[in-house]
Order: sequence, then structure tokens, then C-alpha cells
Amino acid sequence: MILAPSLLSADFSRLAEELAELENAGVTWLHLDIMDGVFVPNITFGPPLIKALRSRSKLFFDVHLMIEEPARHLLAFRDAGADMIVIHAETDRHARRTLAEIRALDLKAGLALNPGTDISAVRWLARDMDMLLLMSVNPGFSGQKFLPETFAKLRAAKKLLTDIGASDVTIQVDGGVCPENTAELVAAGADVLVSGSSFFGHKPYATRLKTFMLAAKSGQ
Repeated sequence: MILAPSLLSADFSRLAEELAELENAGVTWLHLDIMDGVFVPNITFGPPLIKALRSRSKLFFDVHLMIEEPARHLLAFRDAGADMIVIHAETDRHARRTLAEIRALDLKAGLALNPGTDISAVRWLARDMDMLLLMSVNPGFSGQKFLPETFAKLRAAKKLLTDIGASDVTIQVDGGVCPENTAELVAAGADVLVSGSSFFGHKPYATRLKTFMLAAKSGQ
């Protein structure tokens, strides 16, 4: 299991120091939520901040685009330093083409589904993606309560990917993730877990990471 702390819950007055602390703690991924105030009600940050952080960090930058018309901005996020770009199925009429464009930029490509979006689209797009992101809260704000129906959706997604020969597609879960539900999420098929306030609100980070990893191990 990979834990990807969500930057939104970090101390924005000392981001470079926060990233250094994450690396020293053994964290390897960073989840960056990009919100446009249209697809979701909140507004966060864009390529300039990612570019500034890229020069200070070796973490894998997992960039989650919660924005309308994501295809328009792929190059900007690639140039800023993204390692993976995840688009939402709900915001792109031509998701297959956009996923192909992400890969053509030599990046990993991911597809995200809102809680109310069925997994059926995955059957036809699995070959075009490296990761499937299942939102376990309604996107837009950090600190929300985990939606328990995510467990069934996660198991269904894992089975679907296995049945169509796409078991190499990584499954990520984002929203309300904490040590208390980590074991069940891993047991249901999650490979990457995104955690915001439940991670950043519990220093030291090395100890908190260990807590998550021990919980994940019990679910394997």
C-alpha cells in the first residue's frame, strides 16, 4: 500500500519544510488537489505552486484535476512537474483521448469517479489508464466523513478490473481515509490511499506513516 498525503491539509505557510519532513518520514507520494470553483465549490492552486514545490522535492506528484475541461491544462501541469495527472470522468466528454494525451506527455494517467458515478465506464477505459481513483467523499473540501458504500464500490471495481484483464491498474481511494478504515480498504482492493487531515494533523509524520502502514498490513 502507498500512502499519499494530501497537500491541502499541510501548513501552507511552510510548504517546503512540510515536504522535506514528509520525505524524511519515508513518504513517497504527494497528492495535489486542483480545484476550479466550477466542478467543485472550492478553489485551491495551480501550476505555479506545483512548479515551486517541484524544485524542492523528489516526491511523486499525484495531481488530481477537479476541474472542467482538464485537457486544456495538461501541458501546464506536466511542465510544472506532475508525475501523474488524474482527470474526472464527469468533466471530460472524451476521456479516452485525454488519458492518451497524458500518457503521450510521458506521465501516468488516472481516471477519477465521484461517489455517485458508476464504475461501468472503467470497462472501456481501463486500457487507457494507470490508476483508478474512487472518491470516498463528495469532492471539494477536506475533512469530510468517509462514505461507507465506498467499500462495496471498491470491491466491485477490483473485480471488474480483474475480470477484464486489467488487474495492473492501480486503485486509489480519496476522502475520509484514516488508520481506522485502512485495513478494510486494503482488504477490499485499494493500492493507494490519500489522507489529508488524518495524516497532517498527527505529527511526527514518521510515526503517523507507520500507523497507517501497520493498519494496511493487517488488511492484506
